[in-house]
Amino acid sequence: MQGEAVPPRVPTPRRYLMCPPRYFAVDYAINPWMDPSKPVSADVAVAQWTELRDTYRRLGHTVEEIDPQPGLPDMVFAANSGTVVDGRVLGSRFRAPQRAAEAEHFRRWFLEHGYRDLTMPEKINEAEGDFAWTGKLLLAGTGFRTDPAAHAEAQEVLGVPVVSLQLIDPRYYHLDTALFVLAEATDTATAQVVYYPEAFSPGSQRVLRRMFPDAVLATAADAECFGLNGVSDGRNVVLPVEATDLGARLAERGYEPVYVDISELRKAGGGPKCCTLEIRK
Repeated sequence: MQGEAVPPRVPTPRRYLMCPPRYFAVDYAINPWMDPSKPVSADVAVAQWTELRDTYRRLGHTVEEIDPQPGLPDMVFAANSGTVVDGRVLGSRFRAPQRAAEAEHFRRWFLEHGYRDLTMPEKINEAEGDFAWTGKLLLAGTGFRTDPAAHAEAQEVLGVPVVSLQLIDPRYYHLDTALFVLAEATDTATAQVVYYPEAFSPGSQRVLRRMFPDAVLATAADAECFGLNGVSDGRNVVLPVEATDLGARLAERGYEPVYVDISELRKAGGGPKCCTLEIRK
């Protein structure tokens, strides 16, 4: 894009649901990042999470909170607990039994806050962990967590087109560790995304190239620090503090990188997006 005019980026206020990591721990291993033999600190996790929440608020976004529950240390990763498009909610059903009870707590939160158009899935579906809304369609990951049949279920429940993508690297077990949307599609512009090609099967890489020829391509170093677990409002892009190379490339596209420390949360395989469920009314 050297020599080309960078289009102005316009942020859009967002509404997020988050869960404080009061009971944060790594007592089991359900992804390659988790090691129960290594020490973790709930206090550090809470401090990092609080800074992430406060960063969203400083950027003009609304953050609502759900109460954490003892015995559910991964409840902090709220993105895995629901997908909301146009106020319609598709809940989650976790593959790992250690997380199964989280789904009911989030279901109750949505009902208590007036979301009546809510469906709990029949198929295993880890929500925004594997579903990325582009403004026009839903990108849906599979390969490690979400059942491929959940993609059709999401299309039926949410009433939006769904494009399936196959993940092949166990380190990037959810779509939101390998891809995120920088700017949603509008009536006059296509969506812009950033992704790590090697996390996807050859066929899915071809699909992504066809759909997003102007995508930002991430490196292995970007992916390894959870740089692909970012959150964008169309201008401001919240990234792990280590993802400076990716941030510099995004800045060349007119985005504003905003760095946060998620090092403690990453010990459980999570980053900014994992902690952030977007409520789209």
